[in-house]
Amino acid sequence: MAIVRAEPTGVPPTVTTVTNTPPTVPIFCWREFACGWGAAFVNITVTYPIYKMIFRQMLHGVQLTQAFGQLRGEGMTYLYRGIFPPLAQKTISLSLMFGVYDSTRRPLVEYCHVNPYTAKTVAGMVAGTFEAALMPFERVQTLLADATYHQKYRNTHHAFKIIILENGIKELYRGLVPVLWRNGPSNAMFFVLREEADSRLPKRVSILSQRTQEFVAGACIGAFISSLFYPLNVVKVTMQCRVGGPYDSMWTALRHVYNERDRKLRNVYKGVSMNCTRAFFSWGIMNTAYEQLKKVFY
Repeated sequence: MAIVRAEPTGVPPTVTTVTNTPPTVPIFCWREFACGWGAAFVNITVTYPIYKMIFRQMLHGVQLTQAFGQLRGEGMTYLYRGIFPPLAQKTISLSLMFGVYDSTRRPLVEYCHVNPYTAKTVAGMVAGTFEAALMPFERVQTLLADATYHQKYRNTHHAFKIIILENGIKELYRGLVPVLWRNGPSNAMFFVLREEADSRLPKRVSILSQRTQEFVAGACIGAFISSLFYPLNVVKVTMQCRVGGPYDSMWTALRHVYNERDRKLRNVYKGVSMNCTRAFFSWGIMNTAYEQLKKVFY
């Protein structure tokens, strides 16, 4: 755009050219990656024992009291067995989730002028797909949490070694399809709902009230999404608790679970109440920790 500046009589006017350059948007904002990593670390160390009870319900279709009895019978020695894979996977996963989401959404909005809701959806799907690259950690975590493999796999490193030697790297990605169906849509839904809540809920004067609001907002959104996608987690666990042999499709695994559980949808959702409780506290903790870490890094 050219701007003509008026000058005194007899002096030629000055023409200044102004270019409309888009704002500079860094491709990667390390602070978002750091906030996601820290939030996941806090969450996993607190909620891992609850995860193990949910896992046993998913795998065996048992009641909460029976799952608790299994863990109590195994003792404290095995309570945190298998925590390293989710700790490694979730810290990196949440780091990618927030970092890739932010690095995808902002250029779409500021450079390409994409509709904000479309940008959030696309960015969430991209972030979820990136997270799927960490699936081998989730795969090993599933095997270490299953009592069937307590004697076969001593720890995370040993499990990786044996699986790769006996079955190849492909075995680490068994159950990839339900993971992709879960990650992308759930991430997109989470970010849309989270940012809607952040913009519509009132800003609290009291620090405690604001932290409580952040916890409850993250907790409710996380519990809702986790419950909605729960059947995909059941299918994933069923597929991943098998080592070697043919690779069943997601739909074959879903039919197997449905038939095995008396052809009742209610039985497919066994464990959902505990899963919802865990997700409530898990996402509440993560959302609050993330917001606090943003204040530290920004």
